[in-house]
Amino acid sequence: MLDQAERLRRLARESDDEPRKKAKIITITSGKGGVGKSNIVVNLAIQLQRMGNKVLVFDADIGMGNDDVLMGIYPRYNIFNVISNNMDILDVLCEGPEGIKLLSGGSGINKIEDLNEREREIFLEKLESLDDFDYILMDTGAGINRSVLAFITCCDQLIVITTPEPTSLTDAYSLLKAVNHFKIKDKASVIVNKTYSKEEGTDTYYKFNSAVNRFLSIELNYLGQIYDDKKLVEAVRSQVPFSVQFPNSDAARCIKQISSTLGGGNESNNGIGARGLFKKIFNIFS
Repeated sequence: MLDQAERLRRLARESDDEPRKKAKIITITSGKGGVGKSNIVVNLAIQLQRMGNKVLVFDADIGMGNDDVLMGIYPRYNIFNVISNNMDILDVLCEGPEGIKLLSGGSGINKIEDLNEREREIFLEKLESLDDFDYILMDTGAGINRSVLAFITCCDQLIVITTPEPTSLTDAYSLLKAVNHFKIKDKASVIVNKTYSKEEGTDTYYKFNSAVNRFLSIELNYLGQIYDDKKLVEAVRSQVPFSVQFPNSDAARCIKQISSTLGGGNESNNGIGARGLFKKIFNIFS
């Protein structure tokens, strides 16, 4: 599973040989499932879009993605159709709430290994049309495996989702331990989900940060916390993102604050862009 450590380290260090693209690639992941990661991704995308950005959600949870379900949309195609059926990338994108776009990974990422050099170049050329996006949010699978570490390697910014539960914190720490061990990233941001109060969120982060500072060489940044809101559960059941169905809910206000912190620096023009992202993914999965 982790036998490509040297390649991961090399790709994390190397600078892209192309001019920097517009889109900022943000990988959002977690140490375990059930922490609300995908729900956060979808609602962060919606709020960033409301702030005047163009946002694409790339559901990179291979075979287990559910961002489409949370948005209440049903994609006919995924990235497999771009790779294997020669479809245009824009024809594969689905439009979600508030105008955000969704690119479903499906099983397409697994097909990357089968492409020859010319097929890869054609695919990369198709990605040029995604350069208009300001943000590409990658929703990975949970846990530690090759694909998750690859998507962390390729991104401009890493966000780890955890909850105050000890098992969630332990698994989030294990994920960062692997990132640190293979020298993939030296910085990460943290969102604490399912908190009962603002104080519980900050206390959870400080305890987590203390352990990371003591044992790992990773600098953490606290983006904020999200309340354990019953409105969130209602929104999931109705397949309407809570920031749309309940824009004044506690959870929606938290997402708005986190999005302002995330996008307030106006640094989206410093990303590697979609072409740079997949070029690195090709190198890892080849």
